[in-house]
Amino acid sequence: MSIAQHVARLVLGVTMTGAGITHLTVARDEFQAQVPDWFPVDKDVVVLASGVVEIGLGAAFVALPKQRRTIGLLLAAFFVAIFPGNIAQYVEGNSAFGLDTDQKRLVRLFFQPVLVLWALFGGGLVPRRKGESD
Repeated sequence: MSIAQHVARLVLGVTMTGAGITHLTVARDEFQAQVPDWFPVDKDVVVLASGVVEIGLGAAFVALPKQRRTIGLLLAAFFVAIFPGNIAQYVEGNSAFGLDTDQKRLVRLFFQPVLVLWALFGGGLVPRRKGESD
């Protein structure tokens, strides 16, 4: 595993843990804007549950490097699972986190694949170059 992958894992893990904490505290209303109106669960419950998941995955990504592949895959799956919320924020025109125009909300959609790749890279799931070792 390369130094870049270790750094990616640690930075994403810390970032996810921090984001999860804000789900439970100061940014609950902002995160609720990303829960689709059609979703059949109370928006606050979704935000709290996703915050707990983010804290768990983020902390595990940092603290359990031997499990990085599994956690990286779970993080990537999590980013895919929450993508409909990003689409709903765009389609429904909900403003949150400074995403107060359709253009900004549209640009945000293109960052989700980056997060998926980041999780896979940090988890060591992206093919390594020849000669690189674990």
